[in-house]
Amino acid sequence: MTFEEVYQRHFAYVWRTLRYLGVRAADLPDVTQDVFVTVHRQLPEYEPRAKITTWLFRLCMTAAHNHRRLARFRRESLEPTNLEARADAPLNPTARLERDEDLALFNTALDALDPDQRAAFVLFELAGISGPDLAETLEIPLGTVHSRLRLAREAFRRAVLRERARRDTPVLRVRRSR
Repeated sequence: MTFEEVYQRHFAYVWRTLRYLGVRAADLPDVTQDVFVTVHRQLPEYEPRAKITTWLFRLCMTAAHNHRRLARFRRESLEPTNLEARADAPLNPTARLERDEDLALFNTALDALDPDQRAAFVLFELAGISGPDLAETLEIPLGTVHSRLRLAREAFRRAVLRERARRDTPVLRVRRSR
């Protein structure tokens, strides 16, 4: 398999995976390029016994981790600056607002997860990868996969509840006496 074939067939997968792993939309082009620079460099050593997506996911995890680590030194915030625009957005403004609020809630809850739990959660729940394939991809025992999924689901649920409570709590204004 040539680099061009890998790039053409798997660009969208790498982009989506990096987004799921918490890379901001504004940083996706740079981090995706980092992944494909690594692919170009390491492709001759790639063992075709493993699935190409398994290998690419590992490269994405490393790139996302390095991006988060380096952002601390650049004093950048990895908080999303705005919601991603969607081509399939409904025309109804109320529906669009609800969808944007749901997306913001989802991203906030996903950002609350530990990186290892987030990887397991994203692969299983969003990418639809089975438990055994997930164990192979992450190079961990199947029992650890189940443990991370359980912990991730619970942390995700708590984050959603916490964020909903924060949004529903009215702002109290204190009057100052004159």
